[in-house]
Amino acid sequence: MFIKVKNTSRKDAARLGWTVLALAFTAAMIFNPRIVFEGSVTGLKTWWNIVFPSLLPFFIASELLMSFGVVNFMGVLLEPVMRPLFKVPGAGAFVVAVGFTSGYPIGAMLTARLRADGLCTRVEAERLMSFTNNSSPLFMLVAVSVGMFNNPGLGMLIAAAHYLSNLTLGLLLRFYAAGDTERLAEPPVSGRGVVRQAFSKMLQTQRQEKRPAGKIMGDAVKKSVTNLLNIGGFIILFAVLIRLMSAAGIIEIIARALGVFLLPLGFAREILPALGSGFFEMTIGSKLASEAAAPLLQQVVAVGMILAWSGLSVHAQAASMIADTDIRMRPFIFSRICHTCLAGFYTYLACRWAGSLEETAAPVMAAAGLLRDAGVVGFNLKVFFLFILLLTTIITTALLLHTARSLRLYITRIKL
Repeated sequence: MFIKVKNTSRKDAARLGWTVLALAFTAAMIFNPRIVFEGSVTGLKTWWNIVFPSLLPFFIASELLMSFGVVNFMGVLLEPVMRPLFKVPGAGAFVVAVGFTSGYPIGAMLTARLRADGLCTRVEAERLMSFTNNSSPLFMLVAVSVGMFNNPGLGMLIAAAHYLSNLTLGLLLRFYAAGDTERLAEPPVSGRGVVRQAFSKMLQTQRQEKRPAGKIMGDAVKKSVTNLLNIGGFIILFAVLIRLMSAAGIIEIIARALGVFLLPLGFAREILPALGSGFFEMTIGSKLASEAAAPLLQQVVAVGMILAWSGLSVHAQAASMIADTDIRMRPFIFSRICHTCLAGFYTYLACRWAGSLEETAAPVMAAAGLLRDAGVVGFNLKVFFLFILLLTTIITTALLLHTARSLRLYITRIKL
């Protein structure tokens, strides 16, 4: 007796496919318990030692600043800056500042929050999410350069190429969906009294917030820890998945497929397994790249590409952050591909410009050597202060631009 299934949609077929994959994954875990345990321990150490201490302060601070209306203040103040450059609302400057100083996947989380609060359209959210998801400075300057390569100078090269390529991507994304007709409900910001408008918007948001300060802080901590537990689950899941696929030879198959495109560009075969692992999880892929029997230049370029792609683990984390919104993942994934190509190219140029990579820890980079003795928490505090400095610089720049515009208008009226 056969059961006929009529009108099977693509979503139904996708769910059936995920069901098959889940069953296969469960069976693989049952038959390989030791591999599963080792992968879980690796993922747990990565999350607890690097991700949790580096992201928790930013998660809490972001929740507090959004609850107290600081993002609304920046949205009004920085609209004339962010709109011409990246074609996103002024509130996107806050996401840029946090995303560039913290790491995955906080850019996606904050973008989803802006979309839920009606501070950006869907296309603007997709643009913003696509270029504000960066690797953490803590990871690049400490974990990669010091922990993996034992060369603090390399961290600055990798980070510079990483951020520059993402900024380039942000400028290019302003042309994405240029014909979109969705507009925000709020009226545009006028040039006169913009600072007063910004403070008025912040106070309005604070008046609408009915929770006391203690409740706001408690909710910020609770929500931040919950999000980090969710991220930790993804990291452990993909750490196990990579171990299982390595044992099954799937990583090798992916490496060979990547070799079709990369070998003609001069990449060594020894670097391909690292890129295959980095396709799923960037930490493991970066570690393998630093240990590959390939020239140091290719190792560094491979790490730059892996960090830009960020791995399917980060993609899954970003997808979970925007699950309750109408933001689409397709532009994000396409932008990761573009970021990978740009980061690889920029990293290659940076390494060529730096000369001998073994000597990149020059006197100019001597301060980076202090990172070897700095703990994760201590360095994370420095990055947090960098975030505050970057935020202050952005706001100050906006104020100077508004002041210059007001003076120009005043001088024009006098001449008339």
